Amino acid sequence: MAVTPALIKELRELTGSGMSDCKKALEETGGDIKKAVEFLREKGLAAAEKKSGRIAAEGVVALEVVPDFSKAAMVEVNSETDFVAINPDFKAYVADVAAQVLTSTAPDTEAFLAEKWAKDESQTVQEFLKGKIATIGENLNIRRFVRYEKTTPGVISSYVHGGGKIGVLLEIDCEKDSDVVKEMGYNLCMQIAALFPKYLRVEDVDQEYLEAERKILDAAAKNDPANASKPAQVIEKMVEGRINKQMKEICLLEQEYVKDTQMTVKAYVDSVAKEVGAPVTLVRFACFERGAGIEKKQEDFAEEVAKAMQG
Repeated sequence: MAVTPALIKELRELTGSGMSDCKKALEETGGDIKKAVEFLREKGLAAAEKKSGRIAAEGVVALEVVPDFSKAAMVEVNSETDFVAINPDFKAYVADVAAQVLTSTAPDTEAFLAEKWAKDESQTVQEFLKGKIATIGENLNIRRFVRYEKTTPGVISSYVHGGGKIGVLLEIDCEKDSDVVKEMGYNLCMQIAALFPKYLRVEDVDQEYLEAERKILDAAAKNDPANASKPAQVIEKMVEGRINKQMKEICLLEQEYVKDTQMTVKAYVDSVAKEVGAPVTLVRFACFERGAGIEKKQEDFAEEVAKAMQG
C-alpha cells in the first residue's frame, strides 16, 4: 500500500509521533496502520512523542570541566518531576550529555540534537533522547548549553549549587597560574549563583534598555508630587543616581563582594591581581538556573486523588 499524507496524518493522530517517524514506520510496514503503530511502540517513539507535550521544568544543570580548567561545558536537561531529577540513571545520562557538549562543535541545541550520539553512533542525540524518555517515563528536554574554551592564559572557573539547581561558568584571563586566581574564580561563581548579575560590566549593558529605563525613571520622578518644585537638573541627577544603583545590582564588577561588603567585585579582582603580580581580567560568565522562564503547571494533587476515588 502506498504511503499517503492521509495515512501519515492518521498514524500521527493515533500515536502522537512526529511526522517523519510516522512516515518511516509506514514505509517499513508497507502502509499497514496497525503494524506501524506496533513499529513505533517497539522503537519507543510513540511513547516519547506523547510525552513531549508535557511540561518539563525540573531536572539538573551539569558541568564538564577538563582537568587543567582550560575548557568547560554546562548544560541544562529538564524532566517533569524532581523525583526523576535525582534518579541515578537520569543523572548519568545528563553527565553523558555534558561530556558530549564539551567535545561538540554544534552552535546550538538544534544542531546538537542532530549529531550522532557519542555512546551509540547508530543513533542521533535526538533519537537516543526519545529512547530515554520512553525508558524513564517522563518528558525530558535538552534545553540549553554553553561551552567555553580558553585561547589565552587563564582558567575557567565553575560552580554547581544545590545538586544542579544552578550552574555557573566564569572565564578568567591571567598570565600566571595561581591558586589565588582559582580561589577567586570559585568565590565569584558562588556570588553569581547567589545574586544573578545580568552583565559583566557597565559597558556591556544594552543601550536601548538604559534609555528605556531613563525615560521610565524620568517620568516617574516628574509625576511624583514631592518633586514638583525641583529643577530639571535635580531630577536628572536623581534619575542617574537610580540608574547607577541598578548598575550595582545587575553588573558583576559593580556589585558589592559578598565575602567582604566593604569592597566591590572589581576591587576584589584588582586586589588578587596585585597579590599574584599580574593582570587579572574577567572575560565572560554564564549562569543557568534550572527551569528558569519555564511556566510550570500547578498540580492539585488532592483534587486528582478525589477524582480517582470517584472512578
